Amino acid sequence: MIDTKPHISNLELSNSLQKLMFLRVLLVSLLLGASILIQIKQTRAYFGDIQTFHYLLIATIYFTTFIYIVLLRFKKHLIKLAYIQLLLDTVLTTTIIYATGGTESIFSFLYFLAIISASIILYRKGGLIIASSSTILYGLLLDLNYYDLIQPFSPPLTLYPAESEGLYTLFNVVVNSGAFFLVAFLSSFLSEQARKGRIELKAKQNDIDTLEALNERIVRSIISGVITIDNRNRVILFNPAAEDIFAVKPGKAIGRQITEILPFVAEYLDGSKDSTRQSPATYPFIDLPYVREDGKRIFLRFSISPLKLSNEEQKGKILFFQDMTEVRQIEEEMKKVEDLALIGQLAAGIAHEIRNPMASISGSIQLLSEGLEKDDVNNRLMSIILTEIGRLNRLVSDFLVFARPKPCNLQKFDLYKLTSESVELFRNSENWSKKIQVIVDFKNNIILESDPEQIKQILWNLLLNASEAMSEGGMVYVSADVLNSGNHSEPRREVVRMSVRDTGQGFNEKALHHLFTPFFTTKERGSGLGLATVKRIVDGLKGKIKGQNHPDGGAEITILLEKSASSSSSEILHI
Repeated sequence: MIDTKPHISNLELSNSLQKLMFLRVLLVSLLLGASILIQIKQTRAYFGDIQTFHYLLIATIYFTTFIYIVLLRFKKHLIKLAYIQLLLDTVLTTTIIYATGGTESIFSFLYFLAIISASIILYRKGGLIIASSSTILYGLLLDLNYYDLIQPFSPPLTLYPAESEGLYTLFNVVVNSGAFFLVAFLSSFLSEQARKGRIELKAKQNDIDTLEALNERIVRSIISGVITIDNRNRVILFNPAAEDIFAVKPGKAIGRQITEILPFVAEYLDGSKDSTRQSPATYPFIDLPYVREDGKRIFLRFSISPLKLSNEEQKGKILFFQDMTEVRQIEEEMKKVEDLALIGQLAAGIAHEIRNPMASISGSIQLLSEGLEKDDVNNRLMSIILTEIGRLNRLVSDFLVFARPKPCNLQKFDLYKLTSESVELFRNSENWSKKIQVIVDFKNNIILESDPEQIKQILWNLLLNASEAMSEGGMVYVSADVLNSGNHSEPRREVVRMSVRDTGQGFNEKALHHLFTPFFTTKERGSGLGLATVKRIVDGLKGKIKGQNHPDGGAEITILLEKSASSSSSEILHI
């Protein structure tokens, strides 16, 4: 809502008072100067008195104007100064009328100038106050003259009979007073209307400026390139995003033909392409490659829309551009990932089918070995075949675990008990060496909600990896504890930290960089799927895993898992 009440600013009032002072001095100087000349020629008998009084009046006006200029420096009292000046103007006007004939004076119109000035500067209140002051002073002057208490310097030109002189004086006061208030009302009304108009116009201008600034900020902030052209295909807008896309400065684009800057759009501007004629209400996107002047190849998506005014008159076109290079690269990468996933599914299927023939081959070899003569050569060959078949079978099994992770079957279980069972199972396997000692260190019993079978698979792979890293023997430490996570903005959560550490040589720099990469191994007969499979399982359990060299020597794998699977947070403590 626009406030149109006549609040007067100091700057506006100061400027108005300066203009009023200048016009007052100019007008009074001209009027009284002309009056002096006229009276010199027509009233020589009163030459001396009239001339002296007039000069004194002009000097008084000049002196008061000087006082006004000094007082104008005090900005806090400008409204009071305005009222003082205008009220003194009515006094000076009354003095001028008295000096130039009283009732017969031609300068009574100066009251109207003072009233109009008050209405312009101080609006209705000021106009009515000055009109009241003019009425009182003018009526007082005529009454004093009527009762012969004062006599004007110039005698009246028209003599009225005594019986009608009082009626004439009353009529003169009533008519002039009515005129004073009428002028005050009309001039203040016009002044206030002009004031409201200025305020509304200024408010609308501010709104327009704000909208223009907002529109400019929006256009400059849009990440899509926006180019606007007129009906002659000359560029009238070239936003920063378009500058970045085409490597063209706006100063070199504004005012030029769009076909000079982007020649490829020429065939789309005239509607020669069928894609732009599908529907008058829709403007589909057009995809095409583009090579910039600097040689960079990008992929563009753009559309053309008409630039219409409120009366549906078309004034040009708007071209929208998007740099789809990164999106296209992502799409290509996603296609590669989909192809790799398809290949992975195919490989997993092939690996699954390989297991059955390998089992048949293994059984057949064992039967053949029983029918052959027992000698060192046959025994050694059969042992090699069975060992390699077993290695292939383990490789296929590891690959299937990695390629086809099982869905999680969440249960609550005792982690210490499960770990002890896994260690005991590993001790009874063919991968166990009496040179290796496993120590399980749990500070407290931990009830974990997770998939126990997958936790067993993790422990098995880590124990196997540790034993293979210590061919000459060593120690394997398996530990677990509970950590607290969360802060003041998140609920506190409990996280289980599991650690498996060996006392072998540890990871080299290359191994640390490719620690969880499938089929990467530094072992002579390793498959490279052990740690990759562990990471795949941990990711499926929404956990974190990290590998590093322990400060006391050897390699260490650390795993973080939510103690309770019902936790809504997807983030776990950083390792």
